[in-house]
Amino acid sequence: MNIRRVKEEIRNTIESYLKKDEFGAYEIPSIRQRPVLLLGPPGVGKTQIMEQISKECGIGLVSYTITHHTRQSAIGLPFISRKQYGGREYAVTEYTMSEIVASVYEKMEQTGLKEGILFIDEINCVSETLAPAMLQFLQCKSFGTHKIPEGWMIVAAGNPPEYNKSVREFDVVTMDRVKKTEVEADFEVWKEYAYHQGIHGAVISYLNTRKQNFYRMETAVDGKNFATPRGWEDLSDFIKVYEQLGKTVDWEVAGQYIQFPKIAKDFANYLELYYKYQTDYQLDEIFQGHLDEILLKKIAHASFDERLSVLGLILSRVSEELKKAVQWEDYMEMLQSCLLEFRELTETDADSADGRLMFSSVCQKLNKDYTNKKKAELLTREEEKQYRRLMQTMEKFQQTLKLEGAGEPRKAFQRVGELFEEENQGYERQQALALSTLEYAFDFLEGAFGTGQELVMFITELNSGFYSVRFLQDCNCERYYQYNRELLFDEKRRKLLERLE
Repeated sequence: MNIRRVKEEIRNTIESYLKKDEFGAYEIPSIRQRPVLLLGPPGVGKTQIMEQISKECGIGLVSYTITHHTRQSAIGLPFISRKQYGGREYAVTEYTMSEIVASVYEKMEQTGLKEGILFIDEINCVSETLAPAMLQFLQCKSFGTHKIPEGWMIVAAGNPPEYNKSVREFDVVTMDRVKKTEVEADFEVWKEYAYHQGIHGAVISYLNTRKQNFYRMETAVDGKNFATPRGWEDLSDFIKVYEQLGKTVDWEVAGQYIQFPKIAKDFANYLELYYKYQTDYQLDEIFQGHLDEILLKKIAHASFDERLSVLGLILSRVSEELKKAVQWEDYMEMLQSCLLEFRELTETDADSADGRLMFSSVCQKLNKDYTNKKKAELLTREEEKQYRRLMQTMEKFQQTLKLEGAGEPRKAFQRVGELFEEENQGYERQQALALSTLEYAFDFLEGAFGTGQELVMFITELNSGFYSVRFLQDCNCERYYQYNRELLFDEKRRKLLERLE
């Protein structure tokens, strides 16, 4: 099962487990809510989807790597208490609350979220002394005598034996109490995520041409050689920062993330060519509408790898501008929502109140909403940036009202409307820039390749990207719609004929 399907299954499980009847009780009792057990190779995204799911569902997340714990921290420390039985007093051994269970309650106290996910990683690699506690945890949803609170779903993850020498197999009794899900690496699914996350264009382009290097693990004389999705994503982030610092990623740097020497060297060579093509084919000139006939002929007769690299550069630039356009749209919708709220306040009490105080109350509400969501860890990195940008703009509007003394509510709203229009002009400029970037890309691809396979690949990649799909839903790019209909239909027809043959 690929990671996208796994994510969907976990979301469906959460929805099912948290459904309540008319009396507020869970439809599936806690004892029947089987923990989800994810089994798959390291680095495919098991941990990461937990963070995504908790944010998307608006529930809490407590995450532990169980191999970092001892038996004492998992089930608690013993202490002696005095109890009465049959009229006699006895000394009884009890246990303090498990650190893990306590963390769940702590999360509930801090965030106010009463439902969530308790994620336990590397669960099948626990020490021999901790193994019985893990079996009890999976079977009874408790550590020692302390149960996981109702409304908290357990998800555990582990690696198959071939990836970890410390793996312990669970018996049938335990496996019969979990929802076992096997996770597999899938490049096409990861690629959609990569476009959404803004993975470096060189990484996506390289893996498009060498899909077999997306996930590789081999046993060598000196241990394991491996390349994982996690490694590619972390390397992508590092490349971006290195570019800002003017530094070069060579094979030794790449090898710190892609611990498969042959692949690391191959990628480093590819990255060097990627930068070279960026200069050779004058990308900045292309996206200003200047096409050089000599360069068009050069790329048309270049090797397949070179053509794909240049296509990757084009896609990267287009994707970047389309992403900015979509982010501008989201930002403007949030800003408009705040201003509509301000308008309602001014219409409610337009005569006696101070418009500046009204606007200040909207700003305070926005800041509180941001603080609560951040505290509950419900914001993605992009959402947090959007909130910060919005709060900065609202603060600027507020300062303008104060400096200009716009206290009368109607005048205050009118002035804020003018400031909003200035922001809207920035939005329209970005939309126009994104559309022109897309049009220039089509100009180049048509001039170099006509309606060849490169154009088919370009359209296919646009249809895979989160931001490109959102942008193209509302834009008026006739060539995209034309090629999307014609080229992809021809491609499907060709594949169908190949099967028939």
